[in-house]
Amino acid sequence: QPLANTTKRRAVGEATMPGYKLYQVIGRKAPTPLDPEPSIYRMKLFAPNEVLARSRFWYFMHQYRKMKRTTGEILDVNELREKDPRTVKNYGIWLRYNSRSGTHNMYREYRDLKLTGAVDQMYSEMAGRHRARPRSIQIIRTGTVADEDVKRVATLQYVKKGLKFPLPHRIVRASDKKHRATFLANRPTTFFH
Repeated sequence: QPLANTTKRRAVGEATMPGYKLYQVIGRKAPTPLDPEPSIYRMKLFAPNEVLARSRFWYFMHQYRKMKRTTGEILDVNELREKDPRTVKNYGIWLRYNSRSGTHNMYREYRDLKLTGAVDQMYSEMAGRHRARPRSIQIIRTGTVADEDVKRVATLQYVKKGLKFPLPHRIVRASDKKHRATFLANRPTTFFH
């Protein structure tokens, strides 16, 4: 029996770890003799890959404008990257999602190095707390939040002045391999003032 038949197939667009990226998709309705220069629309979307970013673009365009994939064209797709991925920032995400009982608006805050990292956190948290699937979540707006404008308790605890992280259980290691011993006569002191 071939191995390919026994392996379970994964649904299209389903990933083990999403790793969302931010894409900018630019598209328009296909030019016609009646409308030779149609309006161009730009949309920023979070998707695991470029193919799904294009798909989401047509999903939203069909809702807001009289356009769909067969009557339109995509002009460009770019991945937008974080300008400064080395400093931790507070991100606010405004979203709406469909639950089992209805549609809800929501605002959430996260601390991360990148906006895409904050979006990853959001999808994981929405799955855990609200059982919301990625397909039922629509991100309305994202933005960085200044320390004084932070609202949520989970993020407020990290923006205090003079924040310190204690290291209660530190084990002193030998500086060199020749000083290392497998068995010692005394217990290690792990508490330091």
